[in-house]
Amino acid sequence: MDFVEFWTLCSANEIILDTEQIDQFKRFHKELLYWNEKVNLVSRKDMDNILERHFIHSLSILKYLEIRNKARVLDIGTGGGFPGIPLSIAQPKAHYLLADSIAKKIKLTEMFAKHTGNRLVTTYKGRVENLVDDSNYLDHFDIITARAVTRTHKLIEYSEKLLKPGGMYYLLKGGDLTEELEITKELYPRAKFKVISIDFRGVDWFKKEDKKILVVKHVK
Repeated sequence: MDFVEFWTLCSANEIILDTEQIDQFKRFHKELLYWNEKVNLVSRKDMDNILERHFIHSLSILKYLEIRNKARVLDIGTGGGFPGIPLSIAQPKAHYLLADSIAKKIKLTEMFAKHTGNRLVTTYKGRVENLVDDSNYLDHFDIITARAVTRTHKLIEYSEKLLKPGGMYYLLKGGDLTEELEITKELYPRAKFKVISIDFRGVDWFKKEDKKILVVKHVK
């Protein structure tokens, strides 16, 4: 996939990007390829498929869900910046905090974010549980995102105090979620759940790999 196809497929799935945003994705892609040879940010086997398996995978959230202007978004376990950086390029008017406990990864992610030119993106090095100790972040975020970080009930346990009442989790997951959902529903009976099977027109990979978005509205 090249960037012309990437742009076209995004448009076909109602994710509209302008030329400046495409240029930002190109720069992010170039830097990700370079630094991934030195620090393992994404799987080596995905290096030829970054546009669909990392950029579009992250952006698939915006096909189905909304991130409003001025919303505060926490991306847990962002790694090389996923899904946080692609989301911040596509919706640059929200505020993003990208968090990861691995120093090498978050240092590079901070650089990637700065090079997009979006001043509403910041980073945090450390475990997300430690953010709870900072009163500035309690009941602070409208949305929490994560991609294949940990099981849902654990993620909520670590981060629920950071989410505003009625806030939402947008979690990129895959495979059979039956057991995971049963455990989470038992522990958080007031929460509301929705599972979205990703169907991205023009990209069969999501269906083949059974990729999903788990939406959780957490009621404290």
